[in-house]
Amino acid sequence: MTETAEGKGGEGRSVGAPGGTARRLPGEAGSLQEWLEADRGDRPAEEVLGWAIQAFRPRIALASSFGVEDVVLIDMWSRRQGDVRVFSLDTGRLPEETYEVMDRIRERYGIAIATYFPETAAVEALERERGFYSFRRSVEERKHCCGIRKVVPLGRALAGLDAWVTGLRREQAETRSALTQVERDPAHGGMIKVNPLADWSTEQVWQYVRAHDVPYNRLHDRGYPSIGCAPCTRAILPGEDLRAGRWWWERPQTKECGLHLTPREGA
Repeated sequence: MTETAEGKGGEGRSVGAPGGTARRLPGEAGSLQEWLEADRGDRPAEEVLGWAIQAFRPRIALASSFGVEDVVLIDMWSRRQGDVRVFSLDTGRLPEETYEVMDRIRERYGIAIATYFPETAAVEALERERGFYSFRRSVEERKHCCGIRKVVPLGRALAGLDAWVTGLRREQAETRSALTQVERDPAHGGMIKVNPLADWSTEQVWQYVRAHDVPYNRLHDRGYPSIGCAPCTRAILPGEDLRAGRWWWERPQTKECGLHLTPREGA
């Protein structure tokens, strides 16, 4: 990561290191191990985020695709501590509306957003050899594209961190139904992954946005509850689930890009 997002010059807080010793920090509501062993958590999101910031600062950052959950967490973090560390993955195929809200967030909260791009040579080879819509041929082809555009850049973004924060919620998808608020990330060496909004409903998310006048992506008002790359995202129809518009040609069980693995998948 860049120095802005990575938080160079750590304070020796090894609490988040994979396999590290769980210890109680001043004012911390429980040790790391206690948080990991909690039954799904369901603690107030502000409490979870506040604990994570205190426990892992400055080696913690929020991964944001600038969907509504992510902007809620940016606002929540800014109220806890002004120095919000945010990174985003720019796949090169994001909707214009996503860039617009990124700039509004940057100006509103006075933060630098560290963006990570896919490797140029890998994208050039992908499009030259497989075409511009290879991801629609099969789940394997789509995950190959996601790997180049998202998974590899995420690995660079997480380098040097002990923990990362996401806007994942259980309600979003079948693949996220067992999500906990604090977990080890099997895809990234067992580092700590914090999901403060795991138990929030969609209505709770929007209540927060309205209460605090948080900027959000205009596509949400056009029927897009989940927003990714432009060619892989559409508005949902009445009665469809929240992620029906993501890779809509696939089955619900495959609708992850590789950024978020369950402990079982990472074993």
